[in-house]
Amino acid sequence: MSEWARWLVAGLLSGALGLLALANAVAVSIAIVWVTGTMLLLAGTAQAVVGFSDSGVWNKILSVGLGVLIALLGWSFMRNPLEGTMSLTAVITLVIAVAGVLRLFWSFRMRETGYYWMMLATGSLSILLAAFIFANFLQASEKLLGILLGVELLLNGAALSLLALFLRANSDEF
Repeated sequence: MSEWARWLVAGLLSGALGLLALANAVAVSIAIVWVTGTMLLLAGTAQAVVGFSDSGVWNKILSVGLGVLIALLGWSFMRNPLEGTMSLTAVITLVIAVAGVLRLFWSFRMRETGYYWMMLATGSLSILLAAFIFANFLQASEKLLGILLGVELLLNGAALSLLALFLRANSDEF
């Protein structure tokens, strides 16, 4: 199979998985929380174990204590994945809101340039998106993670398919 065809297959597979994720957004959200919980549990346990070998009493206490807290957070996500979707949705929504506020701040610093309106628009849209998610938090929290993953997989599939078509058209250059 040629290189461009492999990229096309990868793109089509990514797009198909994106559609599947969008069709099952709640199940995908729960799976994301469970995987996140597993990773936090493993990382926290490893940090706590390694923390015992730290030099100094305070370093040891801080390392082990932080490791235990991270492991407990992971365990909590795994035991209560629906509540975990709410926690992760809240964090993601706060990140979107803060990014929007920062873009608004930057837009006012760019007032004299041609980038002002685009930065103002993207910042405003991020803030509106965050407000929409918070206004519909109970409904959004159980689906948002799955929707975001599905959209990312669709965009990735489109990008890989375009790369494949580019490679096919320009195969003599590569």
